[in-house]
Amino acid sequence: MVNTMSAPLDSDLLRTFLAVADAGNLTRAADSIGRTQSAVSMQLKKLEDMLGDPLFERHSRGVVPTAQGLRLVDNARRIVALLDDTAASMRLPALAGTVRIGISEEYINSTLPKALGAFAAVHPGVEVTVQQGVSISNVNALAAGEIDIAVVFEPGGPTRNEVLMVDPTVWVTSDQHEAHQRRPLPIATYTYLAGGWCDELAMKGLKKRRIESRVAYASRTSNGLIAAVVSGLAIAPLSRSAIPAGCRELTEDDGFSVIDFSNVVLRTRPGHRSQTIDAMADAVRSAFATN
Repeated sequence: MVNTMSAPLDSDLLRTFLAVADAGNLTRAADSIGRTQSAVSMQLKKLEDMLGDPLFERHSRGVVPTAQGLRLVDNARRIVALLDDTAASMRLPALAGTVRIGISEEYINSTLPKALGAFAAVHPGVEVTVQQGVSISNVNALAAGEIDIAVVFEPGGPTRNEVLMVDPTVWVTSDQHEAHQRRPLPIATYTYLAGGWCDELAMKGLKKRRIESRVAYASRTSNGLIAAVVSGLAIAPLSRSAIPAGCRELTEDDGFSVIDFSNVVLRTRPGHRSQTIDAMADAVRSAFATN
């Protein structure tokens, strides 16, 4: 067996390992990285010998990571991502200047860090400013020239803007408190916003089902709505991707329906593009694509 204390980990082996972990099958993994199944098997065997532990359990339908395999997955992703970012930073000319981005808070702690991390690795000299705000505020800031890129929600359906993902807006309740069973139904909303399409669609849905409701919480942020739901004070319309732990989506079985299949779109200012803005937009696209 190879001396596991001194043998360096080969990034090529880690890439093969991740391909198998993602595919759950040696044949599909081999196809995804352009190698034969036997070559993939040999690389896995070599990596397992180096680490001294099996990384996958073999089953009739494929493979699943062992406990040690699961430990390796996250570290392997970080190593491969760092290598890719480093290679990109050496190939591309480093940009300078500034870029200002406005984004909804639903993605501040999930998607945005991926975009900013990848962008900073390649363009460390760019001064980045982030403005967190609701979609209407970010759209207005973009029109006023206060930001260069806006990642915002739009009602579902055809749009002229670039759609990054579809993130349905749904009613959410606490598993513990089950506020959705009370009448009148306590709801948390963005009712302070004039022309807030989410509130309008949410209320139309309740009226269509003849559910009597009352506004128990009005918030300027989705974090406020989440607090209302988690505490059991009310149910709230939230993006499906933002449902917190201990809470769940209310479905047709509960007497509720999807409020809207909201588009998450990327907008820039027409006639005010630059290499720096385009590079940040690419980083945002990539981050959403890997969500």
